[in-house]
Amino acid sequence: MNKITGLVDSVYLGASEETLSKQPRDSLNAQLDGLVGDRHGSIEREAWGAGDKQVEGVIRRNERQWSAVSVEELAAIAKAMDLTEPLSAASLGANLCLSGVPELSRLPKGSILKFPSGAELMVEEYNPPCLDMGKKLASIHSTQSGKAIHDTAFSQAAQYTRGLVGVVEVPGMINAGDRVEVTVYQPPLWLREGG
Repeated sequence: MNKITGLVDSVYLGASEETLSKQPRDSLNAQLDGLVGDRHGSIEREAWGAGDKQVEGVIRRNERQWSAVSVEELAAIAKAMDLTEPLSAASLGANLCLSGVPELSRLPKGSILKFPSGAELMVEEYNPPCLDMGKKLASIHSTQSGKAIHDTAFSQAAQYTRGLVGVVEVPGMINAGDRVEVTVYQPPLWLREGG
């Protein structure tokens, strides 16, 4: 099994549906229905239509109980966008910002993030950049060149580096400063060998 050890750089919660941002916290309480106090916490959600397998409004399993980004990928996005200041996990609406996991966004579905409390988060999918987030970032950031930021600049710069979403596999506390052990999912041996 391929394992990576990183650190929890910072953690965030956001209860308000009005804003895409989240607020810094010292810790997160991960339960089977999501992160306590976060707007994405629930075992179910409404399908949005675009990007979902179901038509808009259908109640489906919530595969987006948490979201995570990495310090390394945020730096790469900010550089690609020519920003004058770093991107923050809070402004991107992420719950966790990890360091030491530079290709976080490329972790496959089924990968596990394990924390000292015993809490485990399972990766469900890549979190693609959206136009609404691009518009928000364009309105609050500026470029080193002085050029205006186009609404689609974030989507272009963050392609395949936007982070991940997933579900709580085992409940527990997640603290800023914790070590995180990432077990990269690999198909079972019998499947890799063709039966």
